[in-house]
Amino acid sequence: MEIRIGIVNAPRELSFESSQSPDELTEQVQNALTSGTGFLRLTDDKGRVYIVPTAGVAYVEVGPEESRRIGFVG
Repeated sequence: MEIRIGIVNAPRELSFESSQSPDELTEQVQNALTSGTGFLRLTDDKGRVYIVPTAGVAYVEVGPEESRRIGFVG
């Protein structure tokens, strides 16, 4: 799955691929935002860990992996 996290007052978003299901990711984000721990912790498909302060999260987008296009798009 592709995950995009918009950060407040940041011109770029955090984007990476994860092997988790959309339901798992959604539950993890909801728990982080409502638990009061202050941090959202996610792992990508290469094993890298991303820790984002929940106060800075503008949005989280969870979607299917985007295939790379080759050539011209008509």
